[in-house]
Amino acid sequence: MEAATEDSGALEYASEELRNNKEFMMAAVEQNNFVLDYASEELKNNKEFMMAAVALDGMALKHASEELRNDKEVVMEAATEDYRALEYASEELRNDKEFMMAAVAQDYTR
Repeated sequence: MEAATEDSGALEYASEELRNNKEFMMAAVEQNNFVLDYASEELKNNKEFMMAAVALDGMALKHASEELRNDKEVVMEAATEDYRALEYASEELRNDKEFMMAAVAQDYTR
């Protein structure tokens, strides 16, 4: 864990079991969101995990699965934390006028 906080690349050498461990990876994400590069595909597709990650840093949406990049709840949480996360929303959501109106109307002062 200490290595991951210093250099997110250290997780490249972690076992698949650790990279799939929700608690371990969330603790790492709290220190350095770049560790999401090394999270398992299962975690990148885990809504609960990614909701927590994007609540910490909206730009974590970049690492979410395509399915979650198309999930209105996940993308809205990410956009509320950092409007720039909308760059990583699915094309379908970016073309959804109602959704985009709601996303840009968020209070970005939090």
